[in-house]
Amino acid sequence: MIALSLAEIASVVGGQTHDIPDPSVQVTGRVVRDSREVEPGSLFVAFVGERVDGHDFAASVVEAGAAAVLASRPVGVPAIVVDDVQTALGALARHVVDRLGATLVALTGSAGKTSTKDLIAQVLQRKAPTVYTPGSLNNEIGLPLTALSATEETRFLVLEMGARGIGHIRYLTDLTPPKVGLVLNVGTAHIGEFGGREQIAQAKGELVEGLPSAEAGGVAILNADDPLVRAMASRTKARVILFGESGEADVRAENVTLMESGQPAFRLHTPSGCSEVTMRLYGEHHVSNALAAAAVAHELGMSADEIATALSEAGSLSRWRMEVTERPDGVTVVNDAYNANPESMRAALRALAAMGKGRRTWAVLGQMAELGDEALAEHDAVGRLAVRLNVGKLVAVGGREASWLQLGAYNEGSWGEESVHVSDTQAAIDLLRSQLRPGDVVLVKASRSVGLERVAEALVEGTEGEVAVR
Repeated sequence: MIALSLAEIASVVGGQTHDIPDPSVQVTGRVVRDSREVEPGSLFVAFVGERVDGHDFAASVVEAGAAAVLASRPVGVPAIVVDDVQTALGALARHVVDRLGATLVALTGSAGKTSTKDLIAQVLQRKAPTVYTPGSLNNEIGLPLTALSATEETRFLVLEMGARGIGHIRYLTDLTPPKVGLVLNVGTAHIGEFGGREQIAQAKGELVEGLPSAEAGGVAILNADDPLVRAMASRTKARVILFGESGEADVRAENVTLMESGQPAFRLHTPSGCSEVTMRLYGEHHVSNALAAAAVAHELGMSADEIATALSEAGSLSRWRMEVTERPDGVTVVNDAYNANPESMRAALRALAAMGKGRRTWAVLGQMAELGDEALAEHDAVGRLAVRLNVGKLVAVGGREASWLQLGAYNEGSWGEESVHVSDTQAAIDLLRSQLRPGDVVLVKASRSVGLERVAEALVEGTEGEVAVR
């Protein structure tokens, strides 16, 4: 974080100093909520969770070098006490970004946010110092913590914004007002909470509503291939840039091909020129992500050649997202178990089919959470798609939703041993260990709550395999 005194922080957040002998002491380290991440000069934010109360760690974090604790009650060590810790954290983030000379880039969407954020960060880092959301810490706590990790040297701040309801993204844009706003897509992730795709579009579009006008430099980057996203152009005063495979897109892809490895290649068209891209990432769905990143980079002054080179060299910065490991025996394990929704599940299955040409393929799939009344139909559809893509074997892991996956495959014509339903991760591990043979390709994917990453990790544990793309 940019250096601020404890007195200044207290003023910004409307708090009272307690047990601080010298209010001029500066916070020069990171602002953290995890006591294990404290370093000399840190500000520790004490949240009260369901199981852990951060206030209980106050003494230990100060002993570890924290300058003070941001708390909701006195804790017997240097602290800034506020009525609401989350509100105070947001106020501090807003104060810091207002002082920064950085350009804020925000993105949202139903699928691909984290992968696209990682691409944008890797491209922009070629131009200037860039800070970006780690993993998918994209909520009202993770976003301000990311913003507070910026320094005076930061020129680009790339922030992923998630939403679970109307008003969430509006709140986040108030904390960290972006100049460039990107909306990737409107799908069915969290549709059970929103109630429908139109409501999801309403929530995602709050990002472009929060942008400055075109005259003030605001830029809205929208997916030309998604009608609900493209319609958001009417909701913003910012200048609109379209990306996609549509011929009307300002930044578009032509001659898209998928190599035998499952990695996409295409010709990138931007208003400033064209260049060839061959990606290290796996799956054709990354073309859209790459175009979104290219549109951002173009708007921030990078040439088509610079963008294409960066995209061709970019990998995944976040774990368990199409993380490919080649075992010494030739088995390929694709760990995409961080999360799942119908759109990302279909994209992963298509990537598996491309990677598995001439090889036996396995789809180890589990529940897609938060689909509400759409859950049965969506799980059934994914099971059917696995059959249509000629996936060699579907292993559905878990309870009711997994049985729907298996039923969809069965009804599509997957009989005998082509699809199987197992109760838990250990059963899946045992099955795979007994039946995998050299050359097989295994995709592992489900919502985070299912914990299917344990299956992928068990398959590569002790094999000394090499991760192809991280």
